[in-house]
Amino acid sequence: MENFIEQLSKEQLVEVERQMAMYSLGVQEIIPTEELKNKIAKSVLLNNPLKIKLGLDPSAPDVHLGHTVVLNKLRQFQENGHIIQLVIGDFTGKIGDPTGKSAARKQLTDEEVKFNAKTYFEQFGKVLEMEKVELHYNSKWLSNLSFEEVINLAGKITVARLLERDDFEERIALGKPISLHEFFYPLMQGYDSVVLENDIELGGTDQHFNILMGRHFQEKFGNEKQVALLMPLLEGLDGVEKMSKSKKNYIGIDEAPEEMFGKAMSIPDELMKKYFELATDLPPEEIKIIIKELFSGELHPRDAKMLLGTTIVRMFHGEEAAEKAKQQFIAVFQQGSIPDDIPIVEWQGEKQVPIVELLTILGLQSSKSEARRMIQNGGIKINEEKVLDIQLVVSMTDNLIVQVGKRKFVKIRLN
Repeated sequence: MENFIEQLSKEQLVEVERQMAMYSLGVQEIIPTEELKNKIAKSVLLNNPLKIKLGLDPSAPDVHLGHTVVLNKLRQFQENGHIIQLVIGDFTGKIGDPTGKSAARKQLTDEEVKFNAKTYFEQFGKVLEMEKVELHYNSKWLSNLSFEEVINLAGKITVARLLERDDFEERIALGKPISLHEFFYPLMQGYDSVVLENDIELGGTDQHFNILMGRHFQEKFGNEKQVALLMPLLEGLDGVEKMSKSKKNYIGIDEAPEEMFGKAMSIPDELMKKYFELATDLPPEEIKIIIKELFSGELHPRDAKMLLGTTIVRMFHGEEAAEKAKQQFIAVFQQGSIPDDIPIVEWQGEKQVPIVELLTILGLQSSKSEARRMIQNGGIKINEEKVLDIQLVVSMTDNLIVQVGKRKFVKIRLN
């Protein structure tokens, strides 16, 4: 590729360095860094936007803060005038990405793929300007490939290279089966890059192998190779596991402002830097100051979390909701009061209800066993009095307040 950096004026070089600093913030790995810088230089010099690709298999449509790590990086590219290409894997989604799986994924139906994709679009609009995003469905080109073309594509990669994937190696070592169709997933993802002629592909570090397939196939087809930007996986509120709804350590972007703020305040101190860099839209210069003051002791971790919580809520609900959530948190947790606008449930059931049953009926606990554990751990209050007896029978009265943990409240209204 031609060296465009050498052709830049001083002003253009400053712009390239500015964009490089922005795109590099929080990134786990850039493959390769110099190619990214040269692509940005070419874009600045010729005034041509870069094409930035993100591939999605719509198999889990509920977006949480962990998903926004890549979306926030896409937004940075979008703000600088580059083209965002969202590739919906309506074809590959029927196969399922084997990444990190000890067995083949369940193949999705057309209806499931379309429903999940629609949900993605609605939620991504909270981060990206969707009217400026290119939306592509890879069935448009993959479903039209002839068998001869598929064989030709498969001939551009060796079995040995495919078996380098950690998950395939592990399954072979454990004697677990690998279906032939699973080998075609990275081939198809790589072919998406050939068709779209994108310059950069983003993804989590768990997509390392798949994204490098894009570089491999672009080169095999005689195209300019894409640069891979690999984003770290965001640990959840437990500070250990990857953020996941199944692990209940997540902050959902559709959650109520007060819930989001409260969860943000429970983020472990050691993850503050990572959350500011990956999960907020604050300018890199401001983040550097926050981190510096946090580590020097000038900024108390509690105050940093208040800023983080306010920023996260503001990004998805607006300034007013963020300030209200902050003030409610202060009132409830620092002053010990009950919030004014807690959910109200119109009660038409029995007047005497076992506490375990009540918690599940109100949807405050998902099961009776979970309700018992929460009581035994001291996490349940009735009218601000802690409940310690799992056999307690609650007398249902008007304006009865049930509290679970520090953030969940329900007020009972009798009909």
